[in-house]
Amino acid sequence: MSRTSQTDPELTHRLTRRGMLGVAAGATAAALLGAAAAPATAAEPTAAGRGRPVLPPGRLGIQLYSLRDKVSTLGFAPVFAELEKYGYDEVEFAGYTQGSAGPITLAQLKRLARNHGLTPIGSHVGYYASDPNAYTFAQNLTKVLDDAQALGLKHIGTASGPFRYGSTVDAWKRAAEEFNTYGAAAKARGMKFYQHNHSDEFSFATDNPKVRLYDVLLAETDPDLVFLEMDIFWAYAGQFRFSKRPDGSAAPFEPLDYVLRQPHRYPLFHVKDGVSDPSNQFGYRMVDVGDGDIDYQKFISAVTRLRGERLAHHWQTEHDQPTESYTFARRSSEYLHSLRENC
Repeated sequence: MSRTSQTDPELTHRLTRRGMLGVAAGATAAALLGAAAAPATAAEPTAAGRGRPVLPPGRLGIQLYSLRDKVSTLGFAPVFAELEKYGYDEVEFAGYTQGSAGPITLAQLKRLARNHGLTPIGSHVGYYASDPNAYTFAQNLTKVLDDAQALGLKHIGTASGPFRYGSTVDAWKRAAEEFNTYGAAAKARGMKFYQHNHSDEFSFATDNPKVRLYDVLLAETDPDLVFLEMDIFWAYAGQFRFSKRPDGSAAPFEPLDYVLRQPHRYPLFHVKDGVSDPSNQFGYRMVDVGDGDIDYQKFISAVTRLRGERLAHHWQTEHDQPTESYTFARRSSEYLHSLRENC
């Protein structure tokens, strides 16, 4: 499959996960990202059938937010049927309703997924809201966990950043304590609580610009209770935006290094691709997986080659604003399944 770039609309920095449901839902980049001038490098798959597949069997999923247009108009059944044809194994929810397609119970949704060979693996829910009745962890933890348990989810998390109390070190320590509470409640039910990053998590504390906020989150959350879903695209956008401190001093970081240091904390990943674009505030334009500059052959292999880690992670494709969502899902699956480890 080619890795040619596509033109997508400018991305907004904070992307809501609620539209589909009405339910809230230091190395440089060159080590993993091909230069825009020469995108066809290590990420090009070897010849079909040569070498072990990079993607572990049974571990390809998709964040259904990418298909929200289809779910809201057609319903889950035809969407799951398409995903089955495209070779997906898992789905991650961004809510549990299907718009004009009519009501569906959690039991029906779980059964429908299984009937199409799809395992519900996780779900995004809001962190907090001002409405005391909101479907969020802070306002309705028991209901959120009840629903996740009814679906048989192994993971339940949020795509909200830990900014509830601000961007200071103490503010993030306070948010981390709440995450620990949610993690303990999820663990008691046999699930893992997780947080999905955007790029701002890699910014610096306003009261101590030497401290990266993501490091506070990692340090202050219990590694047995709070897990991470690295959105790889947004992590590299964070690298682009925050490789220098506010005073201009260098502060490089490599997203993959976070994973390799604590692989057990990253059970889930969002596999998104981007074309390098320094004129964009995030440094990249989002494209279908396989059309951008992120070297997924190298990234996925680096994680799955760790001892005992090949089947320990789940790789969810996602595109926040796909040009055509079925096409995105199909092409991304084809590309990832085509990747082979170098012999």
